[in-house]
Amino acid sequence: MSVDSEYKPEFDSFKDILLEMAQERSGDALLRMIVERLAQRPHVALVRIWLIQPGDLCSTCTKKSACPDRTFCLHLVASKSAPLNGEDTGEAQPDRGSIRLPLGNIPMGPLTPRDEPRKIIDILRDSEWMLPSPWAREEKIQGYGLQPLLCKGEMLGVLAIYSRIPMDMVSEGAVWLRMVANHAAIAIANVRAFEEIENLKKQLELENTYLREELDEVSAFGDIIGKSPALMNVLEQIALVAPTGASVLILGESGTGKELVAREIHKRSERSERPMIKVNCANIPRDLYESEFFGHVKGAFTGAVRDRPGRFEAAHGGTLFLDEVGEIPLDLQGKLLRVLQEGRYERVGEEATRQVDVRIIAATNRDLKQEVEVGRFRHDLYYRLNVFPIEVAPLRQRKDDIPLLAAHFLSLVSGKMKRPVPKLAPSHIVELKAYHWPGNVRELQNVMERAVITRRSGRVRFDLPQGETPGDPRHPFPDDLRDGKAVIPESEMRERERENVVAALNQCGWKIYGPSGAAELLGIKPTTLTSRIKKLGLKRPAKPAWR
Repeated sequence: MSVDSEYKPEFDSFKDILLEMAQERSGDALLRMIVERLAQRPHVALVRIWLIQPGDLCSTCTKKSACPDRTFCLHLVASKSAPLNGEDTGEAQPDRGSIRLPLGNIPMGPLTPRDEPRKIIDILRDSEWMLPSPWAREEKIQGYGLQPLLCKGEMLGVLAIYSRIPMDMVSEGAVWLRMVANHAAIAIANVRAFEEIENLKKQLELENTYLREELDEVSAFGDIIGKSPALMNVLEQIALVAPTGASVLILGESGTGKELVAREIHKRSERSERPMIKVNCANIPRDLYESEFFGHVKGAFTGAVRDRPGRFEAAHGGTLFLDEVGEIPLDLQGKLLRVLQEGRYERVGEEATRQVDVRIIAATNRDLKQEVEVGRFRHDLYYRLNVFPIEVAPLRQRKDDIPLLAAHFLSLVSGKMKRPVPKLAPSHIVELKAYHWPGNVRELQNVMERAVITRRSGRVRFDLPQGETPGDPRHPFPDDLRDGKAVIPESEMRERERENVVAALNQCGWKIYGPSGAAELLGIKPTTLTSRIKKLGLKRPAKPAWR
């Protein structure tokens, strides 16, 4: 747009620009608004803003020779022209290649935070500065103003205005230009702070999401608590098999939480709306197995005073959990196999055949494969149950879970007893991890319950066995020797070593290799253990005859 000789700029509209700056919360929108609003004035041909940012185009920058320190430079971030022909093509502008300017080599020399509002040029008096530019002649540029953007003593960048009137002749205009630059610097700083807060807020929300996911991972499996690799493997297997409906055989020592695994499989299955019925096969009298499983009719045997449905009927459409399945008598395993294969059974004392639809989850602390080999468990039933085996590691192999489990049990017991929840000190964690836990998670729960009951004042104390723990090959020597307070003869050392190896072998059923083997328990190589067994003259005891 053009200006005539009688044109006099007005400055009241600058007030609106200052107010708009204060209300903007987007950095890009703020910079765009500043240059567009300033370029609307008839005498303004071009407005540009450069901000100090890290150097990024140093290898291609046309002014790199004048910039020895290429860490930071001025980046052109906003530009708006108002050409006389009315077409803002962006082609006919000064220094099109100057999208990056070295801090020490900008028009009119170096610009620093100490600069006063003196960067005003009257091109009519200083024609050598811009008249060689065809664009300046075509747009009738007569003045150029360059103001540092300063906020609290820090220079953020520069604001430049190319004017069609001599700027030094408009003293009020110079004051307003400086005022616009000051407010623009404050607005830019505020927007940056606002954006940083938003970024931190998003980061915090993301972190909270991850924390919630971690909590969900801990709580998503009900009462199964822990984060050890061994437990994570079990949880992955639960997630895999639960939706399939396949039979599951859960293996593990007593007290490891096999029932919790079974309940979680049921909860995540398509049968979750139906019940999961538990049968503890070790607690059923031999004469009542059929009645317990299949039910009976009135008068079927002495004491059968009424009809009674069995566990299979109660679990119809749901899940039947056979705990300690290895305890089922051999002669009754065939009847169990039939109902698993055909889904049919008869109540005791009844001829009618009933149909049932159940999912079987079995658990045992026995080595069923070995039981099959010695003839104490039917091989066809074993393979029927062992479709998807899940092995639950003992607590001694899940040391990372001990603090979480202990804190959980302390909180649970304290809540039931309406007592303050004791806090676990680092020394407590060391003490709990050092113990072998032959009773696994169940023993840990009992220890935490006793600790809450016996706590009177001060710190909580745990009732753990001292010295050598039965079945614990890690501590074969008494406390006084481990503390360096006594010396024992070499013969006694060898005898204790022998007892230690025997204890490990007995605990593992003389299994040497693989997970839960004696070599793993002792922390030595299987070949080393084999040599030691030979050296000590140890022999596996004969198996008792099955009666």
